[in-house]
Amino acid sequence: MTEQDGAGVRQDEVRQDEDRPVDPVVDAGAPDELAFDVDALPGGALGALEAVLMVADEPIPAVRLATALALPTERVEALLDELAADYRGEHGGRPRGFELRRAGEGWRIYSASAYGDVVGRFVVDGQTARLTQAALETLAVVAYRQPVTRGQVSAVRGVNVDGVMRTLSARGLVAEVGTEPTSGAVLYGTTGYFLERMGLSSLDELPPLAPYLPDLEAVEGVDTTDGREVGP
Repeated sequence: MTEQDGAGVRQDEVRQDEDRPVDPVVDAGAPDELAFDVDALPGGALGALEAVLMVADEPIPAVRLATALALPTERVEALLDELAADYRGEHGGRPRGFELRRAGEGWRIYSASAYGDVVGRFVVDGQTARLTQAALETLAVVAYRQPVTRGQVSAVRGVNVDGVMRTLSARGLVAEVGTEPTSGAVLYGTTGYFLERMGLSSLDELPPLAPYLPDLEAVEGVDTTDGREVGP
């Protein structure tokens, strides 16, 4: 074989490599980073998935779990559904004291809601700061009427909510989502952390409380006075 022929072979190899279908997981280099096959571990891929979920301190999207395990996202989603059903006792075992469920855009393991009273007795009073009744009422107005300004929330509740809104913002439950076009007042909405704490996947799962709150049209103009709220 001549040097030119050798070059031709190499060029053909390059062309074949370029024509190779791209696998997002494989081409991302994930398998090369793992010195083992998750299916070969004790418990297989299910066990590996459980191990990752157990150290997660926030809901983890399926695509991120797939990257960590070097598995296709579709398979990881199927494994997540299988684990969730297993924890509920649907595969013949006993229901577990914990459950795997969607929260926001990801998945996380939580203590099962059926054991809420037992867990509540274990938790020391005051260990977790609780929201006041005023904060809960304010948060409800934001959740059901978002995007909403502080002035509009104050009008609905009948009291000034500036301090409470700052508390909710500091807790990561509400955040600025824009400005009101007419008055320039800051608009607020709930966050992904709010969904996580409520155990919801989306705002559509909120209980039907909204009909009992006044429409925002009824409180128009509250942000256009001399003391209007235009910022934090």
